[in-house]
Amino acid sequence: MGKGDKKTRRGKIHRGTFGVRRPKIKKRVRPETKISVDKKAKI
Repeated sequence: MGKGDKKTRRGKIHRGTFGVRRPKIKKRVRPETKISVDKKAKI
């Protein structure tokens, strides 16, 4: 259980891979960028 182990967090870091133990951090889209505050809805 260490750097050579494929299933451990330390092993994933050593190999430079991702998986269940070490998921990739995804960029979240901020709500401010999606919705424009300046324009108002026309009724």
